[in-house]
Amino acid sequence: MTSQATDVPAPAPGRGDLFDPQCPTRALLDRIGTKWTSMAVKVLAREHPGEVRFGELQRRMPGVSQKMLSVTLRNLACDGLVARRVEPSVPPGVHYRLTPLGLSLESVLAAVRTWAEEHMAEVDRAREASLREGT
Repeated sequence: MTSQATDVPAPAPGRGDLFDPQCPTRALLDRIGTKWTSMAVKVLAREHPGEVRFGELQRRMPGVSQKMLSVTLRNLACDGLVARRVEPSVPPGVHYRLTPLGLSLESVLAAVRTWAEEHMAEVDRAREASLREGT
C-alpha cells in the first residue's frame, strides 16, 4: 500500500499504511481504540492466563451494555486477540481469555490509559477554554 500523503514516509514492506484509505489498519485501529476494548483487555490481562466469564466481565466494566460487550468480544475474538470457550451447561458458560497477541496489546493500551489519566485535567481545561472562546 502506498502513502497518500507526500510528507509521510512509505511504510516498511509487509506493514500497513495508515494514510492509505483502503488500508485495513484503519479498521483495526477503530476496533482497538475504543474504551470498551481497552477495558476488556485490561480485565482479561489481570486474569491472564486464566479466563473470565461473560457476566463477570460485564460486572467489572461499569456502564457497558450486554450488546456492546458482546460486539466488543466478538471483534476481539475475530481479530485473534481473545479466545472464547463455551462450557456445555444450562445455561452455557462462556469464558474469555487473552491470546498471546491480545496480551501484547495490553501494554500499548495501558500506556494510552495512563496518558489519558495523567492529562485529562489539561484536556478538560483546553476544552473549556475552547467552548468559552466559541471555537
